[in-house]
Amino acid sequence: MHIVDRRQNPSGRNLGNRQRFIDRARSRLRKAVRDSILERSIEDTSSGERVVIPGDDIHEPEFRRDESTGRRVGVLPGNREFREGDTIPRPRGGAGGAGGREGSAEGEGEDGFAFVLTRDEFLDLVFEDLALPDLVKKKLKAEQSSKPYRAGFTPSGPPSRLNLMRSLRRSMVRRAALGRPRPEAVAELEAELARLEAGEIVPADGRSREARIAELREALDRARRKRAAVPWLDPMDLRFNRLERRPEPVARAVMFCLMDVSASMDDEMKGLAKRFFLLLHLFLERHYEHVEVVFIRHTQRAEEVDERTFFEDRQTGGTVVSSALREMIRIRDARFPPDEYNLYVAQASDGDDVPGDVETCIELLTDDILPSVQYMAYVEILSQRGQPGFAIPRESDLWQGYAPIAQMHPALALRRIAQPRDIFPVFRDLFRREGVAE
Repeated sequence: MHIVDRRQNPSGRNLGNRQRFIDRARSRLRKAVRDSILERSIEDTSSGERVVIPGDDIHEPEFRRDESTGRRVGVLPGNREFREGDTIPRPRGGAGGAGGREGSAEGEGEDGFAFVLTRDEFLDLVFEDLALPDLVKKKLKAEQSSKPYRAGFTPSGPPSRLNLMRSLRRSMVRRAALGRPRPEAVAELEAELARLEAGEIVPADGRSREARIAELREALDRARRKRAAVPWLDPMDLRFNRLERRPEPVARAVMFCLMDVSASMDDEMKGLAKRFFLLLHLFLERHYEHVEVVFIRHTQRAEEVDERTFFEDRQTGGTVVSSALREMIRIRDARFPPDEYNLYVAQASDGDDVPGDVETCIELLTDDILPSVQYMAYVEILSQRGQPGFAIPRESDLWQGYAPIAQMHPALALRRIAQPRDIFPVFRDLFRREGVAE
C-alpha cells in the first residue's frame, strides 16, 4: 500500500503553525496597506503601492537544533588549515545568528520586508472586509448575468483548459490496454541480448545461445515496432475542462453621491470630501459589477454631473442642502424605482445651510428618502477649527437636524472628518461588513 499525502503542508512543518504565520503576515500587510492609504492624494489612490512590514514577521516558526550543544561532523570544501579533531574557537559576541543583524553599538535590528503590490492586490487588501449594508435581490434584471461553472470534461477545447491529470490518466490506461512495452522491459531485452552476444552468460533453459539470441532479437524488434505504433500520448487521450455558463440573479443597486461645493466649503474641505467619494467610488467599482453611481453636487441649486466634473470642477456658490435631496428624489423616481433597486446615499457637507432649509431636509429624509433606501451615510467635513489645538465648533445646523433622525432610523449613519487621516477609518466604519470586528 502506498499512501500519498497531498495536503499543502511542506515536509517538517506543522500545518497549524504555518497557517497562523500566514494569518499574522497577512494582517501585518493589511495594516501597512491601510496606513499607507491615509497619506495618499486623490491622484494616486487607485495605483499600486510598495509597503513594508517588519522583518521579524516574515520568519516562519520552525524547530532547529541548538547550535551550542551536540556534536556535528562535516566536510567543508576549500579547507587547508584544519584537520579532523581540531577545535575551532567560538566567535566572540554571542552564540551565532543571522549575519547583518547588529546594525550599531546601540542595539540590533533588521531591515523590513518590502512588498510591491499591483493595483488589484492593493485594492483587494483595502476593501476585503467591506460591503454595502442590506443588499438584497429586489427584482431580477431582464438580462441576467451568467458565471462559468465546471461541468465535467470534453475531448476538445482550448489549450488553456487542458486537464493534464485526466489526459495523462487516459494515456496510461490506453497504453496498458494495448500492451505497449515499457522502457524498462525493452532495456532488459537489450541488456540480455548484449550479454549473450558477448558470451558473458548462457541460456538458463539449456537452449543454444544462437536460438536464444534469435528469440531475443525477434522480441526486441516486435517491442520496438509496437512502441512506435502505440504513441505515448494520443489526441484521443486529451481531455479538457468543460465549463457551463449558468444564469444568476442580479441585485441591482444605485449609489447617490451628494457633495456640497458651496462657498462655505474651502478648497481643503472640498478636497477631503472628494477623497472620501473617490474611495467610495473605488470600493463600488472593485466589488460590484451592477452598482450604478449617480454624482450630484449642489450649491444653492443641485445638478447631476459626470464623474470627471464631480471630482475636478471648481464650482462654488450659496448653500441650499435640500436642493440636492430633491434632485436625488427626482432622479430616483425617473430612473430607479425603489421596488426594483437597492438605493444607497452618501452625503458630504460642512453642515451649513440657510435658515429654514434644515426643516425641509428633515421632512424629505423622514417622509421620502429613508423609507426607500437601504442605507444613508452623512459625512460632515470639519474645518481646521475642529482639529486638535483649536476650539471645537458647535454642532452644525444640519448635524443637529440629522442626529435625532439617526437615533430613530438605523439606516442613517453620521460621521465627522477633520483631516486626511480620518477618511479611511470613517469609511471602514460606515461600510464594514456585518460580523467583522475592527
